[in-house]
Amino acid sequence: MLKFWKRLNDLYGWLLTALFGFIMLIGFWQVYDNYYLFHHTLDYSVRKYKPDPTNAAAASESPITGEMVAWLTVDGTQIDYPVMQGKDNVRFLNTDPFGQYSLTGSIFLDSRSSPDFSDSFSVVYGHHMDYGRMFGALDEFLDESYLKQHVSGTLLLGRNAEKACGLEVFASMRVSAKESIVFDMEQENIRQYIHDHAAVLTAEKEDRILGLSTCTDANSVTRVVVFCYMTE
Repeated sequence: MLKFWKRLNDLYGWLLTALFGFIMLIGFWQVYDNYYLFHHTLDYSVRKYKPDPTNAAAASESPITGEMVAWLTVDGTQIDYPVMQGKDNVRFLNTDPFGQYSLTGSIFLDSRSSPDFSDSFSVVYGHHMDYGRMFGALDEFLDESYLKQHVSGTLLLGRNAEKACGLEVFASMRVSAKESIVFDMEQENIRQYIHDHAAVLTAEKEDRILGLSTCTDANSVTRVVVFCYMTE
């Protein structure tokens, strides 16, 4: 009987050790996963390919693919990236501006939007990454004081910045990814929807509207959308 209890105690000790080992492996995997994602996010070196309207040759020499339609900058944030547009809204979820596979993808314009941003309402998407990378800064705009301190930006249209539009951030909200007015870009209803549902709303004008959308987390259907007026 004594041997039986000793073996049972040994088995219990082995199982406990195995359980702690498994938990440690999960912890190591999470650390590695975070490290991998952070170091495979589109890094800031892409900014050396930001178009220069005074140098037309720069666009032809850039390794960014021909699917680039604009360059988006929101002043005072890390948002300073090329805007891509594919034939559908899956193309750039896991493809970087150079056409390579990337877990963090690209900033991209909805495939149904006009590539010259001439629609009265357009939507641009980006993954929510840590440290404000990609569209990781958008949830900060749900705070009214933050929004009021980060109201300006620029949208350079075309591969070589053939035209520049000013951006004026004026509203932000959390919204379901299934909301058709926002994500099916119902032009005639968007202004009223923003008026009724914005978490922060600082101005109401008739200028064209650009929505910047990101997820709140990987398992949620909730999106954070920041709205900007496009000014000539």
